[in-house]
Amino acid sequence: MPKLLFIRYKRAKNILEGGEVVSRRNLEALEEVLGKENVEVIYIHDEKAKKKSRLVGAWFFLRNYFFGLTPKRTAAIVDKAMDYDYLWIDRSVFGIIGRRARHAGYKGKIICFFHNIETVFFDAKLPKWLLGRRVVLSCARHNDTYCCRVADAIVTLTKRDSDFLAKHYGRAADFIAPVMFKDRYAKDIYPLGNIPSKPLCVFLGSFFPANVQGVEWFVREVYHNVDISLKIVGKGMDKLKLVGKDWLDPDIEIITDAPQLEPYFIQADIMVIPIFKGSGMKVKTCESLMFGKNILATDEAWEGYDLDFDRAGGRCNSAWEFIQRIKDLSKVPVPRFNAYSREVFLSKYSDAQAPELFRKILG
Repeated sequence: MPKLLFIRYKRAKNILEGGEVVSRRNLEALEEVLGKENVEVIYIHDEKAKKKSRLVGAWFFLRNYFFGLTPKRTAAIVDKAMDYDYLWIDRSVFGIIGRRARHAGYKGKIICFFHNIETVFFDAKLPKWLLGRRVVLSCARHNDTYCCRVADAIVTLTKRDSDFLAKHYGRAADFIAPVMFKDRYAKDIYPLGNIPSKPLCVFLGSFFPANVQGVEWFVREVYHNVDISLKIVGKGMDKLKLVGKDWLDPDIEIITDAPQLEPYFIQADIMVIPIFKGSGMKVKTCESLMFGKNILATDEAWEGYDLDFDRAGGRCNSAWEFIQRIKDLSKVPVPRFNAYSREVFLSKYSDAQAPELFRKILG
């Protein structure tokens, strides 16, 4: 059986962020196809690294080695890869590994998985005033380029990302592999009851610029114009109490670093996802489909999902659209459990679909 070396950003903790959820899906699908004993993982980023090593790592950004990589460590990874039939680079910022592997004569198949377009991601993530911002963006851009030049197969989450690569790097994706989840909500009987006149709306997402901007916009433009309860759930979101002093209403509940997110999906009458910037796909949208939720989301939050938006809740890109849709859902009897959302998840975004797709990617 062929062997695969899987290059992963970091070792997952109990609280998985969006990209790590997709990485886990990729790894588990490959292990199912090839056998767990034939897949080895290398973790690039060590969160326990000493401050000195972090500073040294930052220096190598200038030479297009993303955080966690050095020339010496990259050489060791390339040397190890020579014993494997596949080199799976699970984030395009590590494209330099593929480049150096090719230059070293690696004969196996190199597969680069784009979780998003990293230049777009970091442009949104890093504040304009940050020292070294240009260096990070340059590093990301170079590594995206390396992936497009040396990979035998490019995989993206969406056609939009594939089109971006074609336009800016001259190479479209060979495969589209959307977000997929292991089903964690299979039940014999699903919740009954309708959305109440004062629904509980839940926003789920970590303390990330696009999330913070979306939440602030929703509170300022929508929250005070509808009769709802609002919960904000996500890693580090307690920081909103500091940065959101001017707009955060005291009645809004904030839950940070929750070990389990399922209870908040189940509690929600409506999931709201007011995200206006980004790349890739929004994992929280897939999770909301899995739990059979009524979802009100922007075009950005729906990006990459193939479904009837109105039947799943609604596509809302303005305050008026959010306000009207929330009023409609809470006025007319609408089931809290959206059977259509659940059906879409099972047919298109359950990881049961993944092994067949990943066999094609491996070739």
